Amino acid sequence: MRKTYVIRSKGERFSFLIERRAVLVITALMLLVLICAVVGTSIGSDFISPLQVLWTILGLNEGQHDFVVLTLRLPRVLLSLLVGAALGMSGAILQGIIRNPLASPDVIGITGGAAVAAVGFVTLLGGALSIKLLPAFAVIGALVTSLIIYALAWKSGVTPIRLVLIGIGVSSITGAGTTFMLILSPFYSAGQAYIWLTGSVYGAAWREVYTILPVILLVLPLSLWFARSINAQAFGDDLAAGLGVAVQRERVGLLLCSVLLAGFAVSVAGTLGFVGLIAPHIARRLVGNLFGSLLLASAPIGALLVCGADLIGRTAFLPLDVPAGVFTAGIGAPFFLYLLFKNRNQF
Repeated sequence: MRKTYVIRSKGERFSFLIERRAVLVITALMLLVLICAVVGTSIGSDFISPLQVLWTILGLNEGQHDFVVLTLRLPRVLLSLLVGAALGMSGAILQGIIRNPLASPDVIGITGGAAVAAVGFVTLLGGALSIKLLPAFAVIGALVTSLIIYALAWKSGVTPIRLVLIGIGVSSITGAGTTFMLILSPFYSAGQAYIWLTGSVYGAAWREVYTILPVILLVLPLSLWFARSINAQAFGDDLAAGLGVAVQRERVGLLLCSVLLAGFAVSVAGTLGFVGLIAPHIARRLVGNLFGSLLLASAPIGALLVCGADLIGRTAFLPLDVPAGVFTAGIGAPFFLYLLFKNRNQF
């Protein structure tokens, strides 16, 4: 029996490899995501049975749980899943193009660029412009920051190690800029921004779900389109170029995909740290290094991480609602230190 499947389009302009084991793992992960969505919607200050949740979603009950399920809980659960999926895919893309296990949107500054733009919007322009413009400002901030990083790293092309080192420096600068704006902002704006910076899907509405869902549906196939390129780049830029890969052009395209995913995730949920770092590593252990499999596995793993963190935050400390970012950082920071220790001889 074949262990690897090849998915091709007509004319073979698009294709990527996926192992049979990866298909089984990704299917199991997607089932876990569905279970998490139902269970997460069931649990709260008042428990609603999973069967009642399903009937409510399908419109088959008498409407007694409609407000709690459809207005309060389901948008929050779905948003946590989508944000986690976006950050997981963004991290997988960055680790693929940078070829560095420490790469993630928050480590190399993309999340920081989105954060400084969003905080500037909340603290300086929140009263003058509609809050609906926040996602646009966050994405623009992430895009501008990534362009600065790419320009500073350019020297007859961009090497992965220069990109990650300059990204870490730019991340520190954006962090300082965010802190500076918080100090200068009014007290009520600073409080709102601090909660957002911690990373939280508290008060999520369907508007945020509809904001990030189209981005994921657009970027996922685009990223899979570049799967062959990343698989080739894993052997080095020279070999990839010899195989006919336009390395710099496709690296820019992949970086743009990562920026869009991270920027929109930050715009609706704040800076949830380390999800983009952890999810690809777990996925790599489960499905291997082929980029198509890795990307498809990183999405549900990231979704489960954020949904689980939010579920713990809103149920374990009632009546307090602890931001999900507290738990992702609590897990991610020790994991980051572990990676530094494990790869200490490579730097």
